[in-house]
Amino acid sequence: MNGNPDIDALHAYTKAKHRDQGESALAIHWQRLRMVMDLRQRHFDWILLPGGASASALRFARWIGGDQVLIRDDRDKVAGEHEVEQCCHLLTRLGLEYEAPPTRVYPSADEVDAAKGTLVARLGTRPKHLIGLHISARKPTQRWPAEAFAELARSLTGPDTAFILLWAPGAEDNAKHPGDDTKARKILELTAGLPIVPMATTRLEELVAALSLCDTVICGDGGAMHLSAGLNKPIVCLFGQSTAARWHPWGPRHEVLQPQSRNVRDVSVAAVAAAYRRLMP
Repeated sequence: MNGNPDIDALHAYTKAKHRDQGESALAIHWQRLRMVMDLRQRHFDWILLPGGASASALRFARWIGGDQVLIRDDRDKVAGEHEVEQCCHLLTRLGLEYEAPPTRVYPSADEVDAAKGTLVARLGTRPKHLIGLHISARKPTQRWPAEAFAELARSLTGPDTAFILLWAPGAEDNAKHPGDDTKARKILELTAGLPIVPMATTRLEELVAALSLCDTVICGDGGAMHLSAGLNKPIVCLFGQSTAARWHPWGPRHEVLQPQSRNVRDVSVAAVAAAYRRLMP
C-alpha cells in the first residue's frame, strides 16, 4: 500500500468472473497478461507463496518465472499457531533470522483529512473516545445483528464518547459484492439522537483512514479487523467459524469473543460491552 516503506510496488488484477458490468473478459485477460509480462522482465530471485501450494498460486509463479519459489508448508507450523508466525517462518528458509513483528498499515494523509472533515462536520469536535463499529462481514456466521450494534451503542454512549459506523455499501442481495446499506440504515434508525457518524467505505483507502481516527474498534473477524491491528488499535473482535488462534489480531491489545455455537449472533451485547471496557486504559 502507498506509504508503506517496506513495499516497493503492489500489483493486483481482477478475475474475469469479478468484472464490472460493461467490462469485457478479453480486456481483463489482456490487463493480466501485460502485468505478467512486466513482472517477468523484473527477473525475481525469489517468489514466496505464504498461502501455500494452491494451483492458481503455483501457476502464477510459473508465469512470472522467478529463479526459486518458496512455498509455505508444514515445516513452518513449528513457529506457532498464528498465520503471521507461520508466514514469517519462511524467513528461516531464506537463511534469515525469524521474527514476527506487529502488522503495520499506513493511512493516506489526504484520506485522513477527508475523514476528519466528515467527523467534525457531523459532531462539531472530536470526542475523547471514538469507537469504530464495523458491521460488515463476508461469512454469515460473522454477522452481528443490527439490533445488537444499536443496543451496544446505546450502552456505551457517554458525554465524551461517539461512534463511527462503518460498512461496505450496496444491496444485501448483490451476488458479487453484497453490501450492508439496509443494515446500516436500521442501526441509524435505532440509534437516532446518538453521536454516530455514518461512513460507508467504497475504497480500501477510505476504510483505513476512518479506522485510523478510532480509539477502539469493534468488529467481526475479517479485513477491517486486520487493518485495525495494522493501525495498532485496541479491538473487540467477534469470531464465528474462523479459528481464533490462527486469525486473531496480531500486535495490538484485543479481546476475542467466540461462542460455542461458532455464530456471533450468540454473543451478548453485555459481553461485548464488558470486553470494550476491559480494553479501556
